[in-house]
Amino acid sequence: MLLLFHQLYNISPWIMRHIPGPHQKAFSSRDFVQSFIREEIKKHQEAEHQEKEQDFIHFYLAEIEKTKDQPKSPYDEKNMVQSIFDLFLGGTETAGITLSWGLLYMVLYPDIQAKVQQEIDTFLIPGQSVCYEDRKKLPYTNAVVHEIQRFSNIISTGMPRYCLRDTKIQKFLIRKGTTVFPNMASALYDSNEWETPLTFNPNHFLDEDGNFTCREAFIPFSIGHRVCVGENLAKTELFLFFSNLMHTFNFYLPNGSKDIKLDPVGGGTLKPRPFDLCAIPR
Repeated sequence: MLLLFHQLYNISPWIMRHIPGPHQKAFSSRDFVQSFIREEIKKHQEAEHQEKEQDFIHFYLAEIEKTKDQPKSPYDEKNMVQSIFDLFLGGTETAGITLSWGLLYMVLYPDIQAKVQQEIDTFLIPGQSVCYEDRKKLPYTNAVVHEIQRFSNIISTGMPRYCLRDTKIQKFLIRKGTTVFPNMASALYDSNEWETPLTFNPNHFLDEDGNFTCREAFIPFSIGHRVCVGENLAKTELFLFFSNLMHTFNFYLPNGSKDIKLDPVGGGTLKPRPFDLCAIPR
């Protein structure tokens, strides 16, 4: 049945709107998000000459204005809504999955969780929340966040790339027209780059003095011209969510939990298998 839905959607997407099933919930959620985006666009248009700060919507509206007389301009509100939707959806899913892996690691490695909490408690004033600038004073916490990304490797294969000309990499010749899928796992689990590549080890991101250091082989967002456009936002979100969760709660496995496995559920992203945990306010 799912295969039939998939085939129908590829042939005639509009048909799916009229067929009952669980996919209707996905359509409803999509419509809700796109409605929210349109409201934000409307607010930007109404306050266009009042705001000093410029964001993606401002720049897109400017491109629409510049190209409005072109007969086949790719810049219009429909494409803008879809572009914002894609950015929103991609960043939400990947950040959420990475945090799920992070919480799983913390309940499986309670000594690491305790060390993160001790560092945060030593630095923060009671009642204070962690901000992104605090990462410079929380090297171990920052190292744990990076190790979560490295070890979980939720997108092991990067976006496909098209070779524009014959290219030689070391002794290998890649012919023009070849589609290349970058294998980021080869860098994130390279035994020449990491002391214990198949072990969750925050020390991978700490120097001998305990200072945070990021290695060149750390490429969960890919690299080069096709690097993830949301890299900076993702780094900020992951650090803030993770550190404040650690500051606020103690995380445990429920009594009787067993057979917790670290092998992921395959798909577009590599998700942890379903698990339960207890979050106890500190």
